[in-house]
Amino acid sequence: MAGVTSSRPGGIIEGINMTPLVDIMLVLLVIFIVTAKILVSPAVPLELPQATQTEQVQVVYAVTVPAEGPTLINGQQMSDNKAIEAHARQALANDRNLQAVIQADGNVPHRRVIATLDALRRGGLVKVAFGTQPAADETP
Repeated sequence: MAGVTSSRPGGIIEGINMTPLVDIMLVLLVIFIVTAKILVSPAVPLELPQATQTEQVQVVYAVTVPAEGPTLINGQQMSDNKAIEAHARQALANDRNLQAVIQADGNVPHRRVIATLDALRRGGLVKVAFGTQPAADETP
């Protein structure tokens, strides 16, 4: 029955059963959540450090520091820190609100990450974040 009616047949519907509507909305919400989440997987396999507090950052200028091999900026190999600095300066000239995200493998020496950060700053890029993964016990 669609709703509660008065005692006589053909009376006015006084209420609507909301249970089917709520069920449909919950199913649609679950479908939306499952299909809307886009997993970003780096082209270079990295073992990112874990953090208990993470937030999503729109990756505009992706700096990847793998454990072995050259540093990559937006997938392009950089030969040394001077090339990183020049690339950052050129990218910043195109977009003054540019933000960089450094994704460094957990096995990369600290001095290499700092050298990359210094090269970006010498190029004028000061809005820098570090890519992490959620901790294993944290649910996204």
